[in-house]
Amino acid sequence: MKLAEALQERADLNRRIQQLQQRLGNNAVVQEGEAPAEDPAELLRELDGCAENLERLIARINLTNCRAEVDGESLTALLARRDALKLRLGAYRDLAHSASQLGRRGMRSEIKLLSAVNVRELQKQVDQMAKELRVLDNSIQAANWATELI
Repeated sequence: MKLAEALQERADLNRRIQQLQQRLGNNAVVQEGEAPAEDPAELLRELDGCAENLERLIARINLTNCRAEVDGESLTALLARRDALKLRLGAYRDLAHSASQLGRRGMRSEIKLLSAVNVRELQKQVDQMAKELRVLDNSIQAANWATELI
């Protein structure tokens, strides 16, 4: 199985577990004399099985990410770089957006707002980080489809 397939399976298991949790909540309490629509004990057994499968799958994915390399770096390192880059990019985008919102003055006596940063330069940095993120993400995706799960 390829790493990308395992990641899809992990997402499916997470969705399934979430659905089971909702179904458990829907069947946790019933009116006296009524039966639940679904047996909570059966739902719990299914949830436990999914959680055990997820645990094994996550361990295999993490081992694979540690051992697989792209251009001399582990997938784990690339994923960490991608996560940090997404955080930085979000902060820079928010700053560029806020710095661009200078507002309009209705009268000359109103307070004039000025940007505290160079928006043009900041936007160039945002564009560069976005490009870097796209390239990095493409490398990770390619590796996911080329790497066999351990």
